[in-house]
Amino acid sequence: MKIRSLFFLFTVLSSSVFGQPTNYLETARNFMRSSDFDNAIVVLNRGLQQDKNNLELQKELIQCYYYKRDYTKAVEGVKTIIDRDDADVISFQIAGNVYKALEDPKECERIYKKGLKKFPKSGPLYSEYGELLWEKKDYSAIGQWEKGIETDPGYSGNYYNAALYYFYTRDKVWSLIYGEIFVNMESLSKRGATMKELLLKGYKEKLFAEADLMKGEEKNKSEFAKAFLMVMGKQASVLSKGISVETLTMVRTRFILDWFENYATKFPFRLFDYHQQLLRDGMFDAYNQWLFGTVEDLAAYDNWTKTHVTEYEKFSKWQQSSIFKIPPGQYYQVR
Repeated sequence: MKIRSLFFLFTVLSSSVFGQPTNYLETARNFMRSSDFDNAIVVLNRGLQQDKNNLELQKELIQCYYYKRDYTKAVEGVKTIIDRDDADVISFQIAGNVYKALEDPKECERIYKKGLKKFPKSGPLYSEYGELLWEKKDYSAIGQWEKGIETDPGYSGNYYNAALYYFYTRDKVWSLIYGEIFVNMESLSKRGATMKELLLKGYKEKLFAEADLMKGEEKNKSEFAKAFLMVMGKQASVLSKGISVETLTMVRTRFILDWFENYATKFPFRLFDYHQQLLRDGMFDAYNQWLFGTVEDLAAYDNWTKTHVTEYEKFSKWQQSSIFKIPPGQYYQVR
């Protein structure tokens, strides 16, 4: 009698604990972390027996098939979620990845358009749709990335893609602006390190390559971009000895002082507010060393950190404790 009672109690507890969708998800995700997708699929299918309409379980199941490269089953799963009323941004991202893997750009584009119609302010969808267009050598991709920056300024991917695009054009402004914003958003990522290299190259080969920064900018429709170039041009005399971390720090310091005297009210901008804050707190030199020094000369940067320990530690602690984001309404690109 006691054995039967214990068995009944275990059955009840099992169904109440393991029967919860969150527990199936947790278990499946643990398997997925170790790349054991077969066991994850077993668990997720058990979970869907309990709750066949659970969107989170369905999304994870599609992801498992995608990672296994079982694209036939992945597509079957996509078709079950993409038309649901509760399909979220991640549902469309997953669907896009599956159709990309199948090399079906037409269906993939349809998915992104459908997703953006439902979520017109989704930075991730603009970013990935732009990447799809870029792969097809459709340069209207920049329009998607710009729209993502405008509508979802807190998402970093569009800054990265747009900065790369502008680095390979004649643009002198947005490659630097978007690139620096991205580095601050993803300061520790590999993409952030790559962007630092492009930033230093951009200052040397693009912004200050000509003595007259306004040359060729007659048709520039962005008043912000024109103001940026005019103020930067006024500081160029500092570069008579070439471009280095030290001279860039001087130029950028003078730029911020001038900008806040003449343009900050007209063009409030989080990146420049951040620069001003670092200047006030005595960390702008350390910031520029971090931004350009590691690229220009790593040994020299290491030496700087050892001879400026207080400045280096102060900036490092500040950076670790702060989150950099561009607020809505600070979009000044005009195309």
